[in-house]
Amino acid sequence: MALDRWIAIVILVVCIAYGYTAFFTMDELLPPIMRRSPIWPSSFPKVLAVGGIVLSLAIIFGIEKAAGAGQNDIDVTRLGQYKFGQALMLLGLMVAYALLLRPLGFLASTFAFLFLGSFLLGERRLLLMATVSAIAAGFIWYLVNEVLGIFLSPLPLFLN
Repeated sequence: MALDRWIAIVILVVCIAYGYTAFFTMDELLPPIMRRSPIWPSSFPKVLAVGGIVLSLAIIFGIEKAAGAGQNDIDVTRLGQYKFGQALMLLGLMVAYALLLRPLGFLASTFAFLFLGSFLLGERRLLLMATVSAIAAGFIWYLVNEVLGIFLSPLPLFLN
């Protein structure tokens, strides 16, 4: 069996466990007044679980592959040629972003994550990276803070 199907099986098991939690255990803790709401806190996890199950089954049964496709498959004999170091550094950058979100504030940590992430992925135009990172961080902060009404501290802890 191909590596992508093994990964899809692991994702399927995770999505089934996640779906079980979303469908059967999350809703028991709701207060009675929220049970009449059309959208519950478990609605999005339910959609994610069902979507993950459907997509992983599509990979397992090979539905996503077009006829004659095969050049994009993961070659197990060439695993050493894939950029695992780059992927692990990007995962480390994500962990650092999560840990620095409160101390640095949303704007600085998001800007740094986007800037360093694009540099890590190979972009070398520094002015473009800085501009896009600044606009994206500001726009996301505005949407979350002003439109959705969820407060995110834009500044570092020592400036609040």
